[in-house]
Amino acid sequence: MADKKGATVRVTQVRSAIRRPKDQLATLKGLGLNKMHRTRELEDTPAVRGMINKVRHLVRVEDAG
Repeated sequence: MADKKGATVRVTQVRSAIRRPKDQLATLKGLGLNKMHRTRELEDTPAVRGMINKVRHLVRVEDAG
C-alpha cells in the first residue's frame, strides 16, 4: 500500500488499552491513539504499518487516501 506517494491510512482505536502491556500502550500513544474511538490519519509507511500490526487487536484500519 505504501507505493503511492502521499498515501494515508485512517486508524481508529476500537478496544480499550486497560490491562495491556506497557509496550502496547506506548505504541498506541505513538500512533496518537490514547482514548477510545479516537481516529488519526497517518502516513502509510513501513514503520507505521509495524506499529499498527503490534496493536491490530485494538484498532480498526481503513484506507484513507
